[in-house]
Amino acid sequence: MKTILITGCSSGFGLEIARHFLDHGWRVIATMRKPDASVLPASEHLRILPLDVTDAESIRRVVDAAGPIDALVNNAGVGAAAPFEYTSLTLARTLFETNTIGTMAVTQAFIPQFRERRGGVIVNVTSTVTLKSLPLVSLYTASKAAVNAFTASLAVELQSHGVQVRLVLPGRSPETRFGHNAHRAALDGEVYADIVKATLARIGDTEGPVTYAKDVAQAVWRAVTDPAAPLRTAAGADAELWMAEAGA
Repeated sequence: MKTILITGCSSGFGLEIARHFLDHGWRVIATMRKPDASVLPASEHLRILPLDVTDAESIRRVVDAAGPIDALVNNAGVGAAAPFEYTSLTLARTLFETNTIGTMAVTQAFIPQFRERRGGVIVNVTSTVTLKSLPLVSLYTASKAAVNAFTASLAVELQSHGVQVRLVLPGRSPETRFGHNAHRAALDGEVYADIVKATLARIGDTEGPVTYAKDVAQAVWRAVTDPAAPLRTAAGADAELWMAEAGA
């Protein structure tokens, strides 16, 4: 039985990914900043571990506790919506520390065991906002675009060691609490009122194609289990459209 470790499993995409792999006969190590066993069904194949991806000691403890794994999914992340002019550099550092450096740190910690065994899959979950220019999410987009570039380079670097590295890019998902939990700033000011109004209306629109958590779980499943999976996999109907438009 194979083992997968997934970050950011307390809700949303990470939670659904964990459920999907459990349902398909994998051992799942679900990590959360604040572990809550009630969010997942009890299973002898499930372990829940605390993990703060911005804390080196927390990462070390997870690596030690996890033991050998076959796949790593970096899903933990934080969002932000604000006009860049009014975004603090403190928030910028928070986004990059979690979304970018956190992903890199967890990945770096698990690479040795993959390389030594000449096998394993690393999947980084980013976003299709990196494919299309949108207002109010400049810092979030930058933090995720950096992961895209990092992943593409790392895939080449580890290929000769038998390690596969891939990206899953979800679209907009109103059913999750990601947007609700995102950092917000200066959205009620007058300077950017028109663009804020238009953007929030677009975000709240559920008429068009969107991404569901199950779409992301299925995309991650393919990225992990299909040797022929591409470097980039779109997750969700809107994500697939954006990726096609971008020619990515």
